Parts: sequence; structure tokens; C-alpha cells
Amino acid sequence: MTFDVIVIGVGSMGSSTCWHLAKRGIKVLGLEQGALPNPMASFTGATRAIRLSYTEHSDYVPLLRGAYRFWDELGEATGFEYLKRTGAIYLGPPEGYLVGGARKSAEDHRLKHTIYSPDELRNHWPQFKVPDGFSGLHEEEAGYLLSDQAVAALTEQALQLGAELRGHEQVTEWHQEGKSVVVRTSHGIYRASHLVFSAGAWTGKLLDKLKVKLKVTRQILGWVWPEKPGLFTADRFPVWVADAGQGAVYYGFPITPDGSGGVGLKAALHFPAKETHPDTVEREPMPGDEEEVHKGFQQFIPQGDGPLLSQRVCLYTNTPDGHFIVDRLPECDRATIACGFSGHGFKFASVMGAVLADLATEGKTDWPIDFLRLSRFA
Repeated sequence: MTFDVIVIGVGSMGSSTCWHLAKRGIKVLGLEQGALPNPMASFTGATRAIRLSYTEHSDYVPLLRGAYRFWDELGEATGFEYLKRTGAIYLGPPEGYLVGGARKSAEDHRLKHTIYSPDELRNHWPQFKVPDGFSGLHEEEAGYLLSDQAVAALTEQALQLGAELRGHEQVTEWHQEGKSVVVRTSHGIYRASHLVFSAGAWTGKLLDKLKVKLKVTRQILGWVWPEKPGLFTADRFPVWVADAGQGAVYYGFPITPDGSGGVGLKAALHFPAKETHPDTVEREPMPGDEEEVHKGFQQFIPQGDGPLLSQRVCLYTNTPDGHFIVDRLPECDRATIACGFSGHGFKFASVMGAVLADLATEGKTDWPIDFLRLSRFA
């Protein structure tokens, strides 16, 4: 069977790529080794944060503006709101990684934001335990995405628009053959003019010749039930990110009364975490997992801590510098790669699909991705 584009991995980035390609009338095949959507993929866990005052690098902000637009477009297409604008607060030393980086992005791109002193933070959000010497940056446009529901919607919209998507079909081999790429799976052989790799934590397994080390880590997401849950609903409590010192960052979300964000109050450790392999990762609770969840609450939101309700495992695929890789594969001019989203990529999925659709069909894109090219590792 022959297609215009084959997408390997139909998770966050892959489902969005299939959606964007199908909207353009491109004949696209999406191949996923697990179910569609795949409960083992990195988007699972109900919610992911989204923010414009981007700590990691101000160059991400133009992409984020596009992501907001496409998330809203997906909501209009389905009649459902996947992006919830609750506001977000960054907590940390004024010139530190979190607050300092967010302020730089906000100033570089003239984003609306407010800086709070420790006393102002305690007055506005008494739920937080604010260490002396911390300040806060608040951004109104930030919030969270309903990640599981968004990927399901992207997948279904792609199908409705004519994409052919296949679950439980693992890719076993691929190669370039003239002006085509050939993909072999457990079920058959397919050809296309272009191939997109968006396989998440399994990228390294598929692309063993990639010269960049991708480290997969096991991350714990946890939900607890606070003694006073009314203090933590979205009308009173924002998405938050806090500098825990020594390279650690905790983050969390307000309670969603309808359970769409998971039942209870959610928090997680962004990094560091232990390296693992996606095929052998332990997805059941391990010693120390529950303590990791409680530690974030105890350090920053002691009123929010309570009995553990549930926990999930998420896989990060980390590049050496923590930034994404979006580029053509050096060894194949008919293959594009999107990987290494390093635990902060989901919010970009809606726009990354447009980027990858451009690269697959035009060989270029107007979206500013030069800082994400493979050449930076040369």
C-alpha cells in the first residue's frame, strides 16, 4: 500500500501530525505499536501544564502562540475545551532558573505577567508555603491541557478527515528506496514519499544510528485528597511550578470537580528521575514513589497533602540539553524526526503537528525551529 506520508508513533506529536496532514488532504498512514490512544504513552495522566512565559527558553514563545491557537481550533472542531486557562504561578529565587527564565521570556515577548514578593504571594495564595527569598511570577494565560482527552480528539479528528490509523502494529524495519521510503511492520509493507518519526520513548530503539543520546526516565505523577479540597479548586488555586533546590522542580494542578484532571489534587517531580527503558520500565508503584509525591506537597503546599489516591508513571525522553529535536534525519532526506521532548513537550503537540506536516510535504516550515535542529549537537 502506498501513502503520501507515514507517521510512526501516534501519540501526542504523531496524532497531531496526522490531524494536520489529513486537514490538508494528504494521504497519511499512522502506525502505533500499542492501542490508539496508547495508555503507555507519555501523555497519559489526565493533565499537562501550558504556559507562555517559558522558563526553558524564550525562543519557544512563538511556537507556544501557535500551540494555543491550534488547541483552541481543536476545541472548536469538537465542541469541547481541552485548554483550561487557570493562570499559573512560578515560585523560586528572583534570578533563579524558574522565575528568572520566565521573566526573561515575558519581557522578551511582552507577555502580561505580575511579579510578587514573598508576602504578596502569601496574601494572594495562602495555600502555598513560600520560603523566604522566593518571589513569584504569575501569568494569566497559563493553565492546563486535558492531555488524554486531547490526544483522543486529535486521533478521532484525523480519522474523520480521512487519515488511516492502525493500532497494535509495530514497525520492524524501514529504509529508503529511491524517492520512496519503505516501512515493514508485523502486518505488512507500506510505501510513502515521506516518513515522520514521532515514537516518543521508543525513538532510540527505532533509530539506533541517531548520534544523540536520548535518556528515558521514569517519572511519578500522584493525586492526593486534601483535608479542605475547596481551597484547591481552579477558581481559587492556579497551576504551579516551584524550585525545590539542587536541580529539583515540583509542579501541580488545581482540583477538577468533574474528575477530568484525575480525582484529587495532583503534583509531580519534574526532574531529576531514574533512567529506565520503555520496554522494561516498572509501571506499578515502587518503594519511594509515594514519598516523592508527598514531598512536593509537604515542601510547598502542606495544606494540600493528604492520603494518596492514585499514581501513574510517565516516561520522559531527554536530550542532552533538554531541548527538543525537530529535523530531517541526516541519513535519509525523506524522513523527519521529532523527539526528545524532555518532559515539557506536550503543550506544543498541537503546533508541532503543523511543523511536521510542513516538513513532510514542503521540506521546510515557517515556524521558528532552527534552535531545535540536530546540528546544535555537531
